[in-house]
Amino acid sequence: MGLREEKKRATRRHISDVATGLFAVKGFDNVTVAEVAEAAGVSKMTVFNYFPRKEDLFLDRHDDRLRELERVVRERPAGQDVVTALRRYHHELVRQRHPLSGTRPGTVGFLSILRASPALVTRTYEQSREIAAMLADVLTEETGDPVEARLTANLLTAAIDSIYERATSRMLDGDDPDDVHRDQPAVIDRAFDLLQHGLGGVKPRSPRASAADRRPTG
Repeated sequence: MGLREEKKRATRRHISDVATGLFAVKGFDNVTVAEVAEAAGVSKMTVFNYFPRKEDLFLDRHDDRLRELERVVRERPAGQDVVTALRRYHHELVRQRHPLSGTRPGTVGFLSILRASPALVTRTYEQSREIAAMLADVLTEETGDPVEARLTANLLTAAIDSIYERATSRMLDGDDPDDVHRDQPAVIDRAFDLLQHGLGGVKPRSPRASAADRRPTG
């Protein structure tokens, strides 16, 4: 990475860190971009040059996540299916206890800010659609079948979202982060097993006992 690019990354990180600090104190919806710019010592235009939307000041890992997911799919070994590639990538996130794994201590503060802002919640849904669109484009290039590529991309994105949401829901429920971290590999495997082997792997529902069956005897 060149010096100029490193400087741009440092500036972007600084602006995001300052913004996150303000959001933590005042709440996302109560902070303006102008306040972020003033606190970071840059112009409002500079903030928008790095973050076209206010929500991206807080959800600042999305661009990196898109690039990483695209890299994992494009650079997977010949003959390796996309489910296996993404399964391994998510196991690596957990192994590193990466913020995107959802198992990192301190995640609850971030999640609390996010859940309190309808604008941020909406933006996470938009980001999921952007991931699906990127995967669909890459898979269409590979297969030449846009219908199959779009369906596959949507299923992959749903699995990715479900994996993260399982961890973050447990964290918000007060589960011990170490327990969440320990259990998360099984969640990853369950999600990608369903994609790899189909919904036939879902256990059938146990039959409900009828009223007659539940009636005491004797």
